Amino acid sequence: MQVGSAGSISVMLEDRKAAILSAVVEQYIETAQPVGSGRVAGSAAVGVSSATIRNELVLLEEQGYLTQPHTSAGRVPTEKAYRFFVDRLDKPGLLDASDREQVRTFFNRSYNELEQMLSDTSTLLADITGSAAVVLAPDRDHQEVRSVQVVGLGSNLALLVLVMVNGAVEKHALELDGVAADASEATLAVAAAHLSGALIGRRLSAVPDPPDTGDASVDAVMGVAARVLAARGDDLDHVYVGGAASVAGAFDEVERVQQVLSVLERQFVVVSLIRDLIGRGLSVAIGSETGLEPLVDCSLVVAPYEIEGEAAGSIGILGPTRMNYPQALATVAVVGRRLGQRLTEG
Repeated sequence: MQVGSAGSISVMLEDRKAAILSAVVEQYIETAQPVGSGRVAGSAAVGVSSATIRNELVLLEEQGYLTQPHTSAGRVPTEKAYRFFVDRLDKPGLLDASDREQVRTFFNRSYNELEQMLSDTSTLLADITGSAAVVLAPDRDHQEVRSVQVVGLGSNLALLVLVMVNGAVEKHALELDGVAADASEATLAVAAAHLSGALIGRRLSAVPDPPDTGDASVDAVMGVAARVLAARGDDLDHVYVGGAASVAGAFDEVERVQQVLSVLERQFVVVSLIRDLIGRGLSVAIGSETGLEPLVDCSLVVAPYEIEGEAAGSIGILGPTRMNYPQALATVAVVGRRLGQRLTEG
């Protein structure tokens, strides 16, 4: 499982230090309180005295894995510690029985619209993890067209409606001018029939030019539709965000909450961040690894999903660096796989 950045921790800690550091990270994730040697000594994986643990904690602090908020306080993991902890995970954890049942029940539901299912999927991710969740809609160019309609909306305006094989619906306004202005319903129906012949069964990344029919009005309508479809690739991919309210409870500073929410509202930033992470073959970005200052106290856990065996979209969880990484990795892995299966089935 590729979760880290190349060369992120170049020197492996000896087994004892590694066990102690992992225990500190696990305790801090669970309690959000600085971790003392007594708590670490209670971990079955450590098996050494409190005195030895205290000495090792000092060394781990010197090496940049831990900080101590106050002289008498326990230790808190640094970004470097979280990276070490995540890189040591050889595979995602397992969802507990109730979460597995929640996922199973969710994907057994019937959905009439893809958009609603993707929105609900982001809510599912947020409910399971207690963090904000994002779902990137499938790459539209991986989808084939099932049906085409052109509907008049009044003077000089029509609506192009495309239904994809997976149930997604695209709607595009057609501003009609010239010989296409005031096109009759009959003209729009003929244009829709020719567009259907050109589009149905094809991906929109490989749409041929519409044929000339010899009818100037019909050809003009199809020309407007062709231009609209050619420009659609410039639109932002849609991002569905669930559990944004959980950000408020994850951070003490109101300013930090506002900064994180601002990032979630900027779809282009979210899409670029997730695609960059997956493009590098990674699953987790911690703190400064996101490359965004507002997310310096956050971690992002992502997973792609496939439609018919091809990468089509992505899902992710955004939470504080003190997130439950095994659970987050397990959740995006399971939900991503089930979402891809559902979209493949249609």
